[in-house]
Amino acid sequence: MTNDRANLITREGRVRLEKELDHLWRVERRHTTKEVSIAAAHGDRSENAEYKEGKRRLRDIDRRIRFLKKRLAVLKIVEYSPQQEGNVFFGAWVELENEAGEVVQYRIVGADEFDPQNNAISINAPMARALIGKTVNDEVQVNTPSGQKTWRINAIQYSPFKEPINKSLK
Repeated sequence: MTNDRANLITREGRVRLEKELDHLWRVERRHTTKEVSIAAAHGDRSENAEYKEGKRRLRDIDRRIRFLKKRLAVLKIVEYSPQQEGNVFFGAWVELENEAGEVVQYRIVGADEFDPQNNAISINAPMARALIGKTVNDEVQVNTPSGQKTWRINAIQYSPFKEPINKSLK
């Protein structure tokens, strides 16, 4: 049995993957192929570092292209629906506060969009699983490696927060 949540993606996430695929195919692969051809023209390929590195890079690019084509074929875009308003569902931006007064904001996205630097957490993450279906002022318990943590939901939006906050309010 497969996890249907593993194949969910936001529209923005899908566009990013499609742009990456296009860039790899139209720019990176063409450029690397040209470099490999030039390196091959230099003679003995067994001792040609540029040729070997170019071929390795070409394999990496082709591997990523194959992966992206397969992923894009199975990903399902989840669009915002007005019925979601007030509850946490896929694609929501959520502001949370813990007992210590720390305030954080996360967006719940698909596994292919996971980006901790931009506070995008996977729908499969323990925090996201705890938040799904909750409303403002609900408290959620999240198991972490350092023990169970309690967070209160301050805000839920389906567009980015105007003022991103991820710091302690101490």
